Amino acid sequence: PHSWSQLWTELPAEKRIFCSVLLFSWAVYLWEAFLAHRQRRVYRTTTHVPWELGQIMDSETFEKSRLYQLDKSTFSFWSGLYSEVEGTMILICGGIPFLWDLSGQISGRAGFGPEYEIIQSLVFLLLATLFSALTGLPWSLYNTFVIEEKHGFNQQTLGFFFKDAIKKFIVTQCILLPVTSLLLYIIKIGGDYFFIYAWLFTLVVSLVLVTIYADYIAPLFDKFIPLPEGELKQQIETMAKNIDFPLTKVYVVEGSKRSSHSNAYFYGFFKNKRIVLFDTLLEDYSALNKEPAEGEEGENEETKSKTKNKKQGCKNEEVLAVLGHELGHWKLGHTVKNIIISQMNSFLCFFLFAVLIGRKELFAAFGFYETQPTLIGLMIIFQFIFSPYNEILSFCLTVLSRRFEFQADAFAKELGKAKDLYSALIKLNKDNLGFPVSDWIFSMWHYSHPPLLERLQALKDTKQE
Repeated sequence: PHSWSQLWTELPAEKRIFCSVLLFSWAVYLWEAFLAHRQRRVYRTTTHVPWELGQIMDSETFEKSRLYQLDKSTFSFWSGLYSEVEGTMILICGGIPFLWDLSGQISGRAGFGPEYEIIQSLVFLLLATLFSALTGLPWSLYNTFVIEEKHGFNQQTLGFFFKDAIKKFIVTQCILLPVTSLLLYIIKIGGDYFFIYAWLFTLVVSLVLVTIYADYIAPLFDKFIPLPEGELKQQIETMAKNIDFPLTKVYVVEGSKRSSHSNAYFYGFFKNKRIVLFDTLLEDYSALNKEPAEGEEGENEETKSKTKNKKQGCKNEEVLAVLGHELGHWKLGHTVKNIIISQMNSFLCFFLFAVLIGRKELFAAFGFYETQPTLIGLMIIFQFIFSPYNEILSFCLTVLSRRFEFQADAFAKELGKAKDLYSALIKLNKDNLGFPVSDWIFSMWHYSHPPLLERLQALKDTKQE
């Protein structure tokens, strides 16, 4: 009788590639499902506030966050299972070559023959993104209007949600289609060293996108207002000056239209940095803390009842501490290091792509026997062939990210903001219903930030000094 290894070696190369991709995809899925299962067990069994959290979290918030995270975890189990099965069915049923042929027929009807490969690629991309947007819609709706709603985070109406989804789709196409067509063109005419040009092109595109994102793209979705003159603004400007952060503007974004989760970030190149604060982060600006004016009844009724009992957001000192942490990322060069790592990775991937693109069996594995379209090659190699490498890389980046977070906390501490950061982290955890107990393997694999207790511990170690 044949042994498995013999059967495997007798399989044609393309079948082996296909099976390997499928098996690896399921292996990753099962690993993540196993981790999620362990974490769910923590949510189910930790029903009382552990003693070391006694000062940090009251039992009501603890229970709220436990139920919220349990619901989120159950939801991601089902959505993860669905997307794994969907991906498997697409591969097994030859969905990719089917869509490619369909795109060819559509572009053919428009008068572009098979020699117009880039046009066909754009139709393919449009159809593929449309498909994934539509299959993702029910999940997204459920997440927003059932889970986030039930736990008091959702602030969107259905109308806002759909308008937002359509806007997002259109903006994505406006960026994706021109960029892809240029990339395919560069790969086509680039000769032997096309991978260098392709990499340089993606580098330029990412820099341009980062530059225009906040000024031209983000405002299409959310309202940005300059932070009004006042104490907070002065304190932020002083702090930026003290550490030579070239701050040009401070914005408040109306995140509360969407959700009551809170955040803060900075962006911009060289001497042109902006800070963006979510209104939900600021005690004084959070729309959720404001009483509606007279005559503004009706739609405000439900938001009012939701927020009577909770004062959301941080005091100015705490906001400054959070910013001290964020600016720490800049001062310690974390942002630049991340860009360098991702660009080195991108270059390596394009180089390997150049090595592999000539292999007919890679195309045959996914049902392309006659043609080897460049876009399909990019998809197969970057998405499927590189997937083991991508998993390892993303784990390493997660570990690195946690180190960076500790360092940024330490930076805020050196600025003398340990006490305020300590209370801000507790408040943000409370406002966002983070659950402070985690399974060690789950958190090691997934958490881009260290667990709350570890961060508080690190801040406390020197708080006493």
